[in-house]
Amino acid sequence: MNQYNRKCNLILSSAGGNGIDVSQMRITFVIKKGDTQSPNEAEIKVYNLSDSTVNQVRKEFSNVMLQAGYVENYGVIFNGTVRQIKTGRENGTDTYLHIFASDGDEHYNFAVVNTTLAAGASQDDQINAAAGSTPKGYIAPTGSEKLPRGKVMYGMSRDYLRQSAESTDSSWSIQDGKLQIVPLSGLLPSQAVVLNSKSGLIDTPTQENGGINARCLLNPMLKIGGKVIINQEDIAAATIKTVNKKDKKETVDKPASFSADGQYKLIQVEYQGDTRGNDWYCDIICLDLDATVKADKSVKEK
Repeated sequence: MNQYNRKCNLILSSAGGNGIDVSQMRITFVIKKGDTQSPNEAEIKVYNLSDSTVNQVRKEFSNVMLQAGYVENYGVIFNGTVRQIKTGRENGTDTYLHIFASDGDEHYNFAVVNTTLAAGASQDDQINAAAGSTPKGYIAPTGSEKLPRGKVMYGMSRDYLRQSAESTDSSWSIQDGKLQIVPLSGLLPSQAVVLNSKSGLIDTPTQENGGINARCLLNPMLKIGGKVIINQEDIAAATIKTVNKKDKKETVDKPASFSADGQYKLIQVEYQGDTRGNDWYCDIICLDLDATVKADKSVKEK
């Protein structure tokens, strides 16, 4: 796959579907995605728009969709709602429109559920009730366990999604506007992304406490919960530090484990791009599946 000829498309639109394409302008962006329940975030700057276009964006548009990549590898990297818009000036000639957006912010912060499920309802029934009108992406099979008695669901939707995820050893998040539930010990059923020097890997991946960290050319195929393949020989091992406590050595660092077969689960990605600059890459963090299970079970999100 050739990775040249950058491509970027930014659409700003209203809830009714009307919108404008500002892809011809200079666009910079930083997009942060993670395998967490809190919404993914984006900061996007569009340069040198006319005053009339800026006013139109402020008054009419609440949705933003950003597609980016290369001619042969191109796709959506963010789809969310606008939280705040600011304007500014970079220098004497260049102005910018600064967009702050979140993916699934409205559902996470405001969606509520008020219903009753009968005895025999499945986890799928509970997830569907909690999700409400939120579009669904990949929802892993939840098993055959049924409720022994009726259940009243009243409160924040996110609380019930969290309960279902914990009951099925899964994690839930909203990715590009769609609810996603992936088993802690499983992967998103999407194509694996192989990272090496020929496929866009930049510099040397490193073994850190939080996971295997790597940088690559911007790749829209990188999906939270998806499979990333990195050869262990390409990863710089961490130097484990120890300290003496009453003549007993104690390990300070606890670096993430290597995967025996080089297959990892993507848990965090940050896209950085500039359509008229040098930035056009992803910083990723991934974990061996066994480590993912241990990390997710030990962290209770608020």
